[in-house]
Amino acid sequence: MRGRGHGRDSASSPPTGHPVLHATPLPALEDNYIWLLTGAGGDAVVVDPGEAAPVLDAVARGLRPVAILVTHHHPDHIGGIRELRERFDLPVYAPVEPRIGLDDCIRVREGDRVDLPALGLALQVMEVPGHTLSHVAYYGGRYLLCGDTLFSLGCGRLFEGTPAQMLASLDRLASLPPDTLVCCSHEYTEANGRFAKAAEPDNPARDDHLAEVAVARAAGRPSLPSSIGRERAGNPFLRLESPGIRASLSARLGRPPRDRLEAFATLRAWKDGFRG
Repeated sequence: MRGRGHGRDSASSPPTGHPVLHATPLPALEDNYIWLLTGAGGDAVVVDPGEAAPVLDAVARGLRPVAILVTHHHPDHIGGIRELRERFDLPVYAPVEPRIGLDDCIRVREGDRVDLPALGLALQVMEVPGHTLSHVAYYGGRYLLCGDTLFSLGCGRLFEGTPAQMLASLDRLASLPPDTLVCCSHEYTEANGRFAKAAEPDNPARDDHLAEVAVARAAGRPSLPSSIGRERAGNPFLRLESPGIRASLSARLGRPPRDRLEAFATLRAWKDGFRG
């Protein structure tokens, strides 16, 4: 083991065991979520705190933060860390990225493992470039903490990475077990659903999902977490081989996509300009 609960484990041997945890998305900023994975005693890991106030409010209600996880360097994911560290002595796990300018930060790479003994949880680190070049995700205990790589019914914009990098990252996340809970960092599901309907007009599973989301959002509840199985069934970026997606892309290109990469790049560019 190296550092505070940090070791190098093979990515092919993910942590096993499903501790009893509760995943809570704390609304932050405009449409962000700060995720908490909380054990029965109130200990919790805090993921991508773009601001400190929602976490401090949770602390006032009994939360005991034990660590902070960072998926990437964007300000809406790291903006609250300094204030939280001034209040609590917390280890911070973050990708190897100089734009995350935090002192005494534990840098994580592909194949590393983050051990959180207070939660009985070990998380595998996965490098998932695309949205940014140094983006990572954390997976373990049935939870996928994926930042801005995978969204419910969508995926992140390519601010730095290439379509090939993002496609490989999404393929990797889609290969996780179907009951994996997808804890992404923005409330984009309804907007993504409008694009998903344009890209694949006939998808009853997706439409059932969106009906549930509409009820949740009308009641003021989050649409998340989703699951890998649900995303495979409805997320157009994970369904490049579906006949409906292929037909829509063929209509846009004037011919069938040459391969999955062209299909993904065309779909992502379409989404970038979509106003629906």
